[in-house]
Amino acid sequence: MRHGNTGRKLGRKAQPRRALRRHVVCSLFTHGRIETTISKAKEFRPWAERMITIAKRGAAARAAGDTVTALNAYRRLLAELHDEPVVAKLIGEIGPAFADRPGGYTRMLRTAKPRLGDNATTVVFELVTFDADAAAATKAAARAARGPKRASDASA
Repeated sequence: MRHGNTGRKLGRKAQPRRALRRHVVCSLFTHGRIETTISKAKEFRPWAERMITIAKRGAAARAAGDTVTALNAYRRLLAELHDEPVVAKLIGEIGPAFADRPGGYTRMLRTAKPRLGDNATTVVFELVTFDADAAAATKAAARAARGPKRASDASA
C-alpha cells in the first residue's frame, strides 16, 4: 500500500527520478522553454518554482550586500542542481527578473498533438517571462558564431 507516499514514480526508481528532475529543471532554466510530458511537468513544477524562490532571495541578498545569505542561497541551489552555470544564471538573471512576482513563475501549455511512439500528452513547460523572439535571435547568433558544419558548406 502507498499510504502517505505522494508524487509520481515516472517509471523510475528514486535515484534516476532525482536525476531526471535535476536535468528537466536545469534544461528549463537553460533554455527558458522545454517540451515534456504533462506528468513530468506537473511533478517538477513545484521544485522549479522553489529553486526560483531561493534564487530570488540570493539575488536580493547580494544586491543588499548580505554575502552570507547570498552564499547560502548559491550553495543550496548548487547542492540541488549540480550545475554551476545554471545556478549562476538563476541568481544573476532569472531571480532578479522575478523579484516583484510573488509566485507562479512557470506555465504549462498543452500541445495539440500527442508524442509519437507512445501517444503521451505533451506540454510546453516554460518560464512566464520567456521571450520566444529573443531566444530565436540568440540561437541564430550562436549558430552564426559556430560557422558551417561541413567543409562543403564553407565552399558554397
